Amino acid sequence: MRRYEMMIIVTDQIDEEAAEAAFARAKEILAAQGGTLLDEAWWGRRKFAYEIDKRDFGYYGVLDLEATDEAVRELERQLKISDDIVRFKTVRPGIRVRKVA
Repeated sequence: MRRYEMMIIVTDQIDEEAAEAAFARAKEILAAQGGTLLDEAWWGRRKFAYEIDKRDFGYYGVLDLEATDEAVRELERQLKISDDIVRFKTVRPGIRVRKVA
């Protein structure tokens, strides 16, 4: 299992309770795939740096998790087809890029 961080942006067209429920569904999918949630942060409603789908705001949440590559791919697949999710980004923290001389 590898460590990942995932930021999820939920649309602001729904109320905050429904946005938190969409974020919770992502955690449920992770658990169903055998992943482990290490930490989570709900940032709430924030302004976008730029307009996305003619919207200026969204609800942000961050997951710190350990999972297999297959579990992360399945989570991302389900986030892609969800109407409530505007964007998500998955990264592996601590990966350093080696500079080629």
